Amino acid sequence: MITFRDHRIASDLKGGYQVVAADMNRDGRPDLIALGLGMSELVWYENPGWQRRVITGGLSRMVNVYPADVDGDGIPELVLASGFDPDPAKSAGNISVLKRRSDPGEPWQVTEIDRLPTSHRIRWADIDGGGSKVAVNLPLAGARAVPPEYRDRVPLVFYRPGGWKRELISEEIQGIAHGFKVFDWDGDGRDEIVTASFEGVHLFRRGSDGRWRSTRLAAGDPSPWPKSGASEIAAGRLGRQRFLSTIEPWHGHQVVVYHEKDGKWERSVIDDSFVEGHAHAVADLDNDGRDEIIAGYRGAGGGVYVYSAADDRGERWVRRALDAGGIPASSCAVADFNGDGRPDIACIGGSLLKWYENAGTLR
Repeated sequence: MITFRDHRIASDLKGGYQVVAADMNRDGRPDLIALGLGMSELVWYENPGWQRRVITGGLSRMVNVYPADVDGDGIPELVLASGFDPDPAKSAGNISVLKRRSDPGEPWQVTEIDRLPTSHRIRWADIDGGGSKVAVNLPLAGARAVPPEYRDRVPLVFYRPGGWKRELISEEIQGIAHGFKVFDWDGDGRDEIVTASFEGVHLFRRGSDGRWRSTRLAAGDPSPWPKSGASEIAAGRLGRQRFLSTIEPWHGHQVVVYHEKDGKWERSVIDDSFVEGHAHAVADLDNDGRDEIIAGYRGAGGGVYVYSAADDRGERWVRRALDAGGIPASSCAVADFNGDGRPDIACIGGSLLKWYENAGTLR
């Protein structure tokens, strides 16, 4: 059994929404970037003492940020989505690029590159396979969508550093598109995109002709629209066998695992007790070659749980509490924060930011 020690980093956040692990000062240790819908400052916490550092202020309704060292100076550039509202008619959807100035004590330079209503999830992706990355933006909904049905097409777009011009990947997804994962799906050296939406789980692949094509891998929760589909998506491995994990439906109550069999992805609900599920990650926490699922919810009694496969095929999963009732978890990140070779977990939600030190496996 994997054991963890609970450490509190901050308890004064307003609407803590996302935490990201990144080395912000070139010291080789992963730090933590934190944002919240009620916060006006984008901040990071310096490992190991977790001193609070302000990146920049004067922001509103920050919903997502993602780092990548685009210019090769060892300090990541950040792409930030702010001005968020789940109602497209009320959402500015600001997309900005943040770069550290020569004086580390000064606020970072903020350059707005786009406005796309309900811009919600940002990730970097190497879509060409050459090592250069683009910033991918998945809004929550289409610009003409109206709650609660949200019946409009969602634009999945990307921006190339330098020109930062919006380029369209697809407008196939309809309804709410809540989460996506970027990774090399087929081992060709290029990143693909897997999305979670009202219409289920979709794979987007870019062909040699530059055109994107999509495949629906799974329908997600079979309940009628708008309670259908999936909300979060992650991918892992049990040895050589790949699996997908989701939270279903949108802000849903189910933790779900998918295994591929005869070209189809079979659905298995491993937990249906969540209230507004939101935090979701996959990582090999005990370095045994089999990934665990980390999932949490932010509704009543919110907490974070770890799911371990009890067999090589992942047909049965064992749930253990990481923080039962201790945090209304909205986001979690995994990194080795103390340099002991074991992956640790950081989670954010409400007023809290915590990290959970991986103390190893009890036999």
